[in-house]
Amino acid sequence: MTTTVTRIQLAEAVYTEVGLSRHESSAFVDQILEEISLALIRGEQVKLSSFGTFQVRQKGKRVGRNPKTGVEVPILPRKVMVFRASHVMKDKVNRALVGTGFTPGDDKDDE
Repeated sequence: MTTTVTRIQLAEAVYTEVGLSRHESSAFVDQILEEISLALIRGEQVKLSSFGTFQVRQKGKRVGRNPKTGVEVPILPRKVMVFRASHVMKDKVNRALVGTGFTPGDDKDDE
């Protein structure tokens, strides 16, 4: 089963851990997300130490295939958002999963 962490939950964590008001915490989270978004729109890479890197990549035109009919369809050039987790984050997640019986990919049925 997959759960989602929301912007509101992040703001609540800031409120609890940092001690800002709920309104200030929400504004703080919103501002961080806005800065990340604007940097990506400008074509910049966003690197958060010990967390990971966000960037926008250009994908070229290619031919795809409708899986039901087998008919070829052109896929136009587009930009895609990519996140690459840092080694520190990967290690942290893997350490947390040791002994839980969870294997990466186990939650694919939940999608």
